Amino acid sequence: MTTLTTDRLILRPWTEADFEPFAAMSADPAVMEYFPATLSRAESDAVAERLKSLIEENGIGFWALEVPGEAPFIGFAGIQNVTFEAPFTPAPPASAVEIGWRLARAHWGKGYASEAARAALAYGFGELGLSEIVSFTAEGNLRSQAVMERIGMTRDAGGDFDHPNLAEGHPLRRHVLYRISPGR
Repeated sequence: MTTLTTDRLILRPWTEADFEPFAAMSADPAVMEYFPATLSRAESDAVAERLKSLIEENGIGFWALEVPGEAPFIGFAGIQNVTFEAPFTPAPPASAVEIGWRLARAHWGKGYASEAARAALAYGFGELGLSEIVSFTAEGNLRSQAVMERIGMTRDAGGDFDHPNLAEGHPLRRHVLYRISPGR
């Protein structure tokens, strides 16, 4: 299975040891501010198991993030197939590839999300030969939008969309869309 390294990080497959710190992160209201809700331990474990399985099945996904010698788990980052249909996704069985990240609050503001995302982009465009990677977040999530811009993504305001997994009227339903192609 693929492992990526940067100057400060390891993006690696998930282990069972990651589930507990992931659960703590998923229960933090600040980390989950732009998600529908915080997660219980059981919900968090189910998400972690799904993320772990997707990497095992597809070779890509949201890898666990580690700061060697400092922190064995700080969150996740990576690329995966978009799992829902939206105006920007190709018709099934094809899929758009998204880049994403989520870090424990203690590790915000250190440039880890941008560093990990750049490694994931390089892998997607280099090893996988992807022609485009997208990212999206709730309209109010300015921190994630700033990361998208720092890694060279461009806002596609015409592609903004209502997330199909959130009910009409949900305050997080409106999402902004960013795109990037190789050489950008």
